[in-house]
Amino acid sequence: MTFATRNYEEVLSGRRRTLGASLLRSALRLAELPYGAAVRWRNWRYDARRAPVFRVGVPVISVGNLTTGGTGKTPMVEWLARWLADRGVCAGIVSRGYKQQPGRPNDEALELALRLPDVPHVQQSDRVAAARGAIADHNCQVLLLDDGFQHRRLHRDLNLVLLDALEPFGFGHLLPRGLLREPLTSLSRADAVMLTRADAILPEHRSAVRDVVHRHAPRAAWFEAAHRPLALASSSSQQREIAWLRGRRVAAFCGIGNPRAFELTLRQCGCDVADLRTFPDHHDFPPADLDALARWANARSDIEAVVCTQKDLVKVGQDQLGAKPLFAVRVGIELLSGQESLESRLGRIIARPAAAA
Repeated sequence: MTFATRNYEEVLSGRRRTLGASLLRSALRLAELPYGAAVRWRNWRYDARRAPVFRVGVPVISVGNLTTGGTGKTPMVEWLARWLADRGVCAGIVSRGYKQQPGRPNDEALELALRLPDVPHVQQSDRVAAARGAIADHNCQVLLLDDGFQHRRLHRDLNLVLLDALEPFGFGHLLPRGLLREPLTSLSRADAVMLTRADAILPEHRSAVRDVVHRHAPRAAWFEAAHRPLALASSSSQQREIAWLRGRRVAAFCGIGNPRAFELTLRQCGCDVADLRTFPDHHDFPPADLDALARWANARSDIEAVVCTQKDLVKVGQDQLGAKPLFAVRVGIELLSGQESLESRLGRIIARPAAAA
């Protein structure tokens, strides 16, 4: 993790107690107030039915989170899409397309296209229109709303919220003072809450997170999941066994919202990470950055390869950085508890008659 990223987290968490850090937290707390007021006003409009909610005629399953940063939405969307496909249900994915360039899908859509080449994915800022387009153009029977918890215009039949065990509650503050996109009270809208990377914390810490969730969402189902490294992928779609990494010395980089999660994945792979460089979430990796990464990789005579995430690889589009091979770690999700309950809920959803649009 870079110094800037680590320093930022230390400021938000309160671990850094210098005068400068205290003044910065105070300034961020002031900025948090108008943000919180805007979020509460928007939620009140939907809660009071002052803002319309649209049905589109097929079940909608939302996969979202309460904080910024990666909580594992993409692996969970993949898990759901495969579960539905195994039962003969045509699923489609709908998302906003954050940082999408005109005429070009964003990094998340490119990654999902690699994971799920047969599943249609419609990206549009108007997700109601995107949902209707997915149904009309692709005959989708179920829609997966990616990053949908804060999007309330589209009715959903299952509201699944993911919490990252490494920082489930965003340092206890809304943006920009913390990482929360909404107050914890918003969990009351959740039908189900999943603690991802649950195996990274002790059982008693999992219970503590569950107790907080239960206070705000007493009727929400609770699930726990782990992220498992599955394979090494290259931009030419070739794969290696994940075991190839064990014991090897590598350099790594990522441009994701949760670099700590990538560090954890690399530890699970058993490799020796000589250096890790981090970039902002959704970083585009222009040619200048790729040249700099190639020089960085070539300067490390002690490494055998460079490793990144799939979200990064789809933008880098190369099999090598300099003279070093480049691989992405493909990650999947494994349910540790509650899988039978989740499958039962999904079964009931797909068995319902289609609601009127």
